[in-house]
Amino acid sequence: MTITVNGEPTAVAPETSVAALLTHLGLPDRGVAVAVDGAVVPKGSWAQSIPDGSVVEVVTAVQGG
Repeated sequence: MTITVNGEPTAVAPETSVAALLTHLGLPDRGVAVAVDGAVVPKGSWAQSIPDGSVVEVVTAVQGG
């Protein structure tokens, strides 16, 4: 299935969860915020599947000043 991640079409397996997507993208599970179709997904809900065609935004915290 195809979803859009930060503006880029991304192929993922059906029933991919938010947590699995982060692993697929090589991102950590800390310091990350995720929104699916404009709704922020709390970390406690990262086991939920991402529907086909969804628009996902992933934002990572960056240290510095």
